[in-house]
Order: sequence, then C-alpha cells, then structure tokens
Amino acid sequence: MTTRAESQRIETRIGTLEFTHDFANGFPTDASVQKLYDERDFQRACQAYLWALPAVSFTAWQRGINALGARNGQIVAILSYEARRGILTANATTPYYLGFADLSSGPLIMIIPPQGVQGGISDGWQITIPGSEKPGTYLVLAPGQKPPDDVSGYTVRQSRTFNIFLGARLTDDDPVRANQALAQLKMYPYAQRDHPPAMDILDVGRRTWSGVPPRGMEYWQRVDDVIQREPIEPRDVFFHAMLRPLGLEKGKPFTPAARQTEILTEAALVGEAMAKANSAERRFAGCRYRADAHWDFALQLDPDQPEDFWNLLDERASWFYEAVGAGPAMAPKRPGPNSAYLGAYKDKTGEWLDGGRSYRLRVPANAPIKLFWSVTVYDADTRALILNEQKIADRSSRMDLRKNEDDSVDIYCGPTAPAGFEKNWIPTVPGRNWFAYFRFYQPTEAYFDRSWPLPDFERT
Repeated sequence: MTTRAESQRIETRIGTLEFTHDFANGFPTDASVQKLYDERDFQRACQAYLWALPAVSFTAWQRGINALGARNGQIVAILSYEARRGILTANATTPYYLGFADLSSGPLIMIIPPQGVQGGISDGWQITIPGSEKPGTYLVLAPGQKPPDDVSGYTVRQSRTFNIFLGARLTDDDPVRANQALAQLKMYPYAQRDHPPAMDILDVGRRTWSGVPPRGMEYWQRVDDVIQREPIEPRDVFFHAMLRPLGLEKGKPFTPAARQTEILTEAALVGEAMAKANSAERRFAGCRYRADAHWDFALQLDPDQPEDFWNLLDERASWFYEAVGAGPAMAPKRPGPNSAYLGAYKDKTGEWLDGGRSYRLRVPANAPIKLFWSVTVYDADTRALILNEQKIADRSSRMDLRKNEDDSVDIYCGPTAPAGFEKNWIPTVPGRNWFAYFRFYQPTEAYFDRSWPLPDFERT
C-alpha cells in the first residue's frame, strides 16, 4: 500500500501536482488528474478562442446587419459615424457597401463595377474567394454545389462556406462617378438572372448596431453557430477535436455542463487578453514598418501567397481581433489599386496611447500615395471608431488641414483641442486607451521601400 511519504509533490505554474510515487515511477493522484484535465481543456479553449476569431467576427457582423433589417443578399449602406461604429476598425473616410448571403438556397450573382470601387467576396472565415477582387460578374456557388448548365458571361467561383460576404468601398470622391459605380454594384440570386431585381440598398442611417465579437459564453455560442452551419476545413480538424470535450461538436447541441461553462467562461476572458496582447504588442517576425518608430504592419498577409496566411495562427488572430476582411489588396507588396495599413499602440517613449494625454503625430510631406492618406483613432475596448462627443475619429489629406511650412501636417490627438490646430485635432476620451491606423490609399514606391518615415505619436 502506498504511503504518504512515498508520494511526490511537484510545484508547477498550474499549482501543485501530486504523484503516488516519484514523478517517473508514479501516477497522478485523483485530484491532480482532475487538475490536469481542467488545465488541458482550458489551454485548448484559449487557443481555440484565437483560432475562431475570423469566423466569430463574421457571424457577429452578419447577425448585426440582419438585425438592422437586411434581407439575405441585400446590400447595406454604412455611411454615418454611428453606423460605422458597428464595424471593427472601419475607416471614417470612404463609404461602405456590404451584404451577407447564405448560399444554401442556391448560387448568387455578384457584380463588382470596373471603376471607383475596391472590394471583394469573402467566405465565412473572411478568406477572400480567390480571383474575386477584380471587377467582374461572378457566379458564386456553395460548397459541393455544381455549376448550372448556363454559365456564359459569368466568372464562376466556389465558396468553401455557405455564408459569404460582399464588401465594397467607393474610392472616387467625385459624387457623380461614385453614384455611377454604385449603380453597377449588384448581388441577387442566379434564379433571378433573366429578371434581375431593381437595386435596393438598405441605408441604415444613424442607427447603432454592433458587429463586435461578444464576450463570455456568447462567444462560444457564436463558435457553435459556425461549427454547425459550415463544413470542417482539413486544416481545422485538430481544433474541432480540442473543442469536443468542452461540448462543442458538429451535429450535437451545445449544452455545456457546469465544469465546461466555468472553463469556457474563463478561457473567453484569457483568450481575449491574449488576443489583445497579440495585436498591440506583436512578437512575430517582420511586423515593424521601420525600426525608428512604433508603427506595425496591421495585416501581415503575403499577397503573392495569400493562402499561407490562414496557417499562421498568431498573425491572423492579431488582425481579426481588431479588423474585418483580409485580402491581397489590403497588404500589397507593390504599387497598384490597393491600400496599406499601419497600426500604432504606443507613443515615442513606449507607453500605451492614453485618452487622457495629448499627442502630436507629424506626417511628413510627400506621403507615398496616389489617392490620399488618413489617420483614424479607435477605442481599445470595442476596436471601433472612438466614441467622443464631437464624432470625429479621423483626419486625412482629403480634408482642409493646416500645414506646416515644410508641407508636413501635424495631427493632434487628445482630450482638448490645440489652439490654432482645431482642424487637425482628433478628440480622445480620458480613462480609455486607444490605437491608430495610418492608411495609404494606393501607396507608391516610397512606402514599399520604406524610405518615407512615419514618426511616432509624441506627448505634448
């Protein structure tokens, strides 16, 4: 019979583990077995939180749009400050037109106009359907769906998920040309091809809504939504296996027991904390724009090998915790009809950007852009446009900003407006951290060779 003296206790980061003999020759006690299983499931749930971010964000966004009254496949206009706050890190400069659709009822026709529009078609994991970012008339099929007999005039694309998303931004600041482009943006069922429905865009006006991924157990309810309605990708089979002991399994109802609920609730908290650190303090290679400032590449997707991005757990989690949509045109390697994003979370001294302090960002002259640049400030909590009384979240080169003598532009962020630079001011909120995106619309060579510097935010 084993005596207490023969057992061995080992101190670990998860607490004390006790074995019947020494570690090599004994087995864990009943209490340690339970502790180890709980820790195993907790660690798996934290990693599954990071893995599921793009799909949970998609379904949260889709549910938010549907709650505004959008029909399946209807294009929605997101134009106002209030409406944009429903989207993770929305830009505050160009209008959004988007639509979610479920392909279960049949294929869809999607038309992306030839000019004045940047956009594409994504599946339920926010993976851009290959070859759908260019202008054209697309016929999009569900997983396993065979193309119809008549596909002449269509570019046929097959989605890996039943739920898809069409997103478009109008980049032309001429209202006549922008409206002409918008009139050509369409999405409707293939069954209506002979009699396409009239354009019916739902303008949500100033209504507030949220596409932000939920917290707590609701996060796992959205994970279950995805598991039940979409196919399992081969790359994801181990994550599905990791979630089964926690009650998340395809074809079965999600009714977690008390132990599972406790583990999942804490994992949603710790998983989000990991996601927050993974976005704001990136530790993967090649994330820094230049060594002389704290600006990171927000999206580290290789446009020449875009599929590889979905095998990079940390890189994709860092983007999808705070943003939506990912495609080659959003992380370019060379000039073209694309846009690039840099993110900043710290000031020049390495301190987190704080809404109670005042900062200056000096944007040097001759920014490497063909269209325009913009600076946008986001709330650290919601990752949405900062919520201030003035409803001002961005400043851009399209605006009438005060310039310095050398044509540089000082952007001020803080709780009070700097005298004489009110036009250059983005109000922040004391008691809340924030971060910023610097966007280059159609960047030029000085961005790609990094010869154009972008300094840090400096405290004033």
